[in-house]
Formats: sequence, C-alpha cells, structure tokens
Amino acid sequence: MLLLTAWLWLAGCASEKPILIEETKYFEGDMPADFSGLWARDYSRGDSVNQVLRDAYYELAKKNYNSGQAVPRPSQRDVSMLIPLARLVELITRTDNLAISQTEHEILVERKDDFAIMCTFFNGVAKPIENAFGTETCGWINDRLISVQDFMDGLRVVNQFDTSEDRQELRVITTASSDTAPMPFTVTHYYRRYEKVPGRFECIETLSRKRVCGIGALTP
Repeated sequence: MLLLTAWLWLAGCASEKPILIEETKYFEGDMPADFSGLWARDYSRGDSVNQVLRDAYYELAKKNYNSGQAVPRPSQRDVSMLIPLARLVELITRTDNLAISQTEHEILVERKDDFAIMCTFFNGVAKPIENAFGTETCGWINDRLISVQDFMDGLRVVNQFDTSEDRQELRVITTASSDTAPMPFTVTHYYRRYEKVPGRFECIETLSRKRVCGIGALTP
C-alpha cells in the first residue's frame, strides 16, 4: 500500500466521538470498492441534525461544567461557534439522491442541488483538485472512500463513503470542522440503491439542439 500522511477528522458512526486519523491508505490495482449507481436516502436510518446538535451541547456542557452551576450549560461562545457548522452540515447533506459514476481512475458523486464530489487517482494515488474555494483530496481507509475538502478560511469538510457487503446500502458520514469551532460536527446518512425506471416524463437535447420530451427512456 502507498501511504500519504494527512490529518483527517473522521467519525466511525454517530454514537462515536470523532477520531484523528494520521495515515490514509491509497490503493494498488483496482479501486478497493465500487460505489457506482443511483442511491436514494433511507429516512428510517441515520442521524437527525437537531439530535446531533443536542448531543454536542451536552458534551460541551460537561466540558465547561463547574460546581457553581446549578445545571451544566455550554458556553455562549461555544454555541455560537458550533451552530454555523451544524447549519453547514445540514445544508450539504440535505440531498435525497446521489448519482455515483466510477471509472478505473475517477469517482464522481453528483448530488442534487449541491456541488459534486470528484476523486481522481493516478497509479492509485489521489490527485488533489484545486478550485476557487480550496482543495479537495481523496483517499482510502480499507474499502472506505474518503473525500477531504479544505477551504481557505480554515473550514474542513470530510465525507466518508462505504457500502454494505451486498452493495445495496450506502453509508455517508459527513464531518465539518473549523479552526474556531469547539468541536467537529458529524452526521451519518444511509442510502438504498435503486434502478432508474422508464415511465417518467423526461427531456433530452437532440443533435439538432432541439429539446424532445416524452414518457420513458428517450434516445437522441
């Protein structure tokens, strides 16, 4: 395995505290997992942002508790610094559907009403992607795909993707952290694989650049 040292704030599941990972493993040969397909949110499982926020308040209150307080409370400063992270995570995890395409060198996660996540690899080593907002780097921990987005203001967003053994369920763990927030904020969502069924009203652009609409699968 090729190794690239990186500091990543991750979380194994919603009930676990975020842990610090020092080494992200990169692969040799085929990608360790195949995430390609269409995925729909499973609302029967996963975290509620409000509940995660309440749990975070409780943890901060325990940290700041002193004997002079009748009831443990988080500091106003900690609350004001954590709420923007919670709102950000709520915003970037609101999508109901994911469309993931995968080749031998690239993984593209398209999210409705949000920016796509792209991971590009060369000889098993991730190629960082820079844009106007910051840098995105990907990697692997065993068969779990990790996407790390670092922004210029000290904000970091980490997305972890892994599937069930039968590849019918996708778990996405999203963690946001910043230089000013008192702790990272992590939520876990689950998605179920589905097949696109013809029958919906769809439109395509034909070679003549005219739009054609109809019911079911359309071909140019």
